[in-house]
Amino acid sequence: MSRKNFYAMTDSSIAEELGGRLEQLRLEANKPQKEIAYELGISEGTYRKAIMGRARFEVIIGIMRILEQLENLENFLPDRPFSPIEMLKLQGKKRRRASSRKSGNTRTSKEDTNW
Repeated sequence: MSRKNFYAMTDSSIAEELGGRLEQLRLEANKPQKEIAYELGISEGTYRKAIMGRARFEVIIGIMRILEQLENLENFLPDRPFSPIEMLKLQGKKRRRASSRKSGNTRTSKEDTNW
């Protein structure tokens, strides 16, 4: 099985690829599109948009849940916890409040104050 070079693909092409993979999982599970759409509470058109790569994350996650494929989310974006040492290093850099906006000209001249 060859690996795809996702960096050579457009974002739309990658989304279509993922949608096609969802559709393949549905076919392997032998579930009609109509059944998945009904279970998820979406229209069949919304399901078709999902397999064409034009869906919200919630829809994709819902389809994966119905197809019992949520364990694949760990492969999609694995959890990468920080080491305790890295966490300590970051704590010193944590922002405590937002800074005020600074304009390029903070001085006011006497001319500016005389209306």
